Amino acid sequence: MFDIKWIRKNPQEFDAGLALRGLEPHAREIVALDFERRNAIAQLQEAQGKRNDAAKQIGKAKGSGDDKLAQQLIEEVADLKDLIRTGEETQRRLDREITDFLASIPNIPFKDVPKGAGEEDNQLVRIEGEIPTFDFEPKQHFEIGELLGQMDFDLAAKMSGSRFVILRRDLARLERALAAFMLDLHTGEHGYEEVMVPLLVRDDAVYGTAQLPKFSEDLFRTENGYWLISTGEIPLTNMVRETILDDGALPMRLTAHSACFRSEAGSAGKDTRGMIRQHQFSKVEMVSIVHPDQSADEHEHMLKCAEEVLKQLGLSYRVMALCTGDMGFSARRTYDLEVWLPGQDTYREISSISVCGDFQARRMNARYRTKGQKDIGFVHTLNGSGLAIGRTLVAILENYQQADGSVLVPDILRPYMNGLEKIGAK
Repeated sequence: MFDIKWIRKNPQEFDAGLALRGLEPHAREIVALDFERRNAIAQLQEAQGKRNDAAKQIGKAKGSGDDKLAQQLIEEVADLKDLIRTGEETQRRLDREITDFLASIPNIPFKDVPKGAGEEDNQLVRIEGEIPTFDFEPKQHFEIGELLGQMDFDLAAKMSGSRFVILRRDLARLERALAAFMLDLHTGEHGYEEVMVPLLVRDDAVYGTAQLPKFSEDLFRTENGYWLISTGEIPLTNMVRETILDDGALPMRLTAHSACFRSEAGSAGKDTRGMIRQHQFSKVEMVSIVHPDQSADEHEHMLKCAEEVLKQLGLSYRVMALCTGDMGFSARRTYDLEVWLPGQDTYREISSISVCGDFQARRMNARYRTKGQKDIGFVHTLNGSGLAIGRTLVAILENYQQADGSVLVPDILRPYMNGLEKIGAK
């Protein structure tokens, strides 16, 4: 969401930002709506003032015995009530139109974000780690998991349909181990507070992080009006909804392990096999609530936190700066971490780390106050996967696979696996 006052003062800059997103200019249209709304408010306030004055005069007229004047004033008040009712309806309509209009517009990228239309225009920042070599043809994760007898898509499809999986025995434990390792790392070394979050939220929460109204088709909704969360970002960020924080409490760093649910609308034919694109998956999410002055540094901090997970797991990855046409709706700048998958012979996204500025905070009315000052400002929000559990499991299976079909367990995870060094068929 945008500050309408800023748009009025900076219409060209606003339209230039929209152009980076490949959108048509809208400043003139928004300013015209706002002008109409402010005029309606002025007329409404004038009518309310006249009504209040007339009400006082009625009392005086009756007190002095001037019934004729009193009756005349009563008729004027009746006319003003109709005018006020119409004015209130007009204001509500214009408020709704402006809010809905602004809610449909994505955040404006920073000026130094790479310009481009899509994924092909993203820029490589750096590559970390050595790509493993094999003396055999590496398999994809679903081939490995099925040969181990511990990854079952057919059985999951019988009860839930496509894009679901059942993990068993060591692979089920490996997923649990990954979540515990990531949470321990983020809370023990990176300053995050662990949170257990609801998986069902109401409209306001999903609107606050900007999944609504534009992306409703990507979400699952229950019959009684709740939404299944598509990311832990939703409940974590909404923890500061409609609050005023002391700036001394910032930055606030939160992390959660949760199940996530996505309809994968528009992904027909993409990643139809395996665990890369599922309706249900688990993720460790990181969210930071910060003072605006901390925003840029916090983005780099969050990137390092996500990278550290991959480094300790011994996985090769690359950092990509997303271009203007590939960033998420709420982001002003986004880094993607892409992990190397030998079975696919390519890098695949495993985390997106975004800084949103005050875009979400304005939707949630999340603010801060500096001690000793009267002014109140909007916080900045950031979010990132630390990491997606299923895709991390995929990366481990493909990078640590052995010629006999077994999979080595990375050293850092063995304490979480009761000392297990290798996952083999049973």
